[in-house]
Amino acid sequence: MKPIASLFAAFCLCILPGVCLAGVVTGPLITLPEPIAAPDFDLAEPGGKRIRLSDFRGRPLIVNFWATWCPPCRSEMPSLQRAWEHLAREGIGVIAINIGEDASTIGQFTATTRVTFPLPMDIDSGVRRAWSVGGLPTTFVVDAKGRLVYRVIGDRDWDDPALLELVRALKEDRE
Repeated sequence: MKPIASLFAAFCLCILPGVCLAGVVTGPLITLPEPIAAPDFDLAEPGGKRIRLSDFRGRPLIVNFWATWCPPCRSEMPSLQRAWEHLAREGIGVIAINIGEDASTIGQFTATTRVTFPLPMDIDSGVRRAWSVGGLPTTFVVDAKGRLVYRVIGDRDWDDPALLELVRALKEDRE
């Protein structure tokens, strides 16, 4: 049994640039009461490549919403990169949708932080609204059928083995 302290994770949730709320979240992922279809999107990466939710149909996907001005977003990015390195060879996707920033701003961030998974840009926040994202970071896990199954508000250690196993299980659960 894990010590009670390991069940709690401190986080800072960013609402607007410069406005972050400190708090505590429990557990690695929040299971949604009922899986629902993830809203589709078609967004460009800084280099111009188009990224669509439908590109990932048939395999699980971690969808992170973030911004460069958000400290917990920046701090969790290396663990998302490590998760991507573990999961990509298993056919599981990881993307981080940037909210409201341009290619130049994202480029400045990736010049100092190694990120090799897709970083599509939601410049007008339309996808953020469609996915009902309030604060950042917010992350969803989509199953192989394109349904939202888990949601996390606040930063996490995305390469945690227990968390990765929950995502891997969605690959096998194709009902």
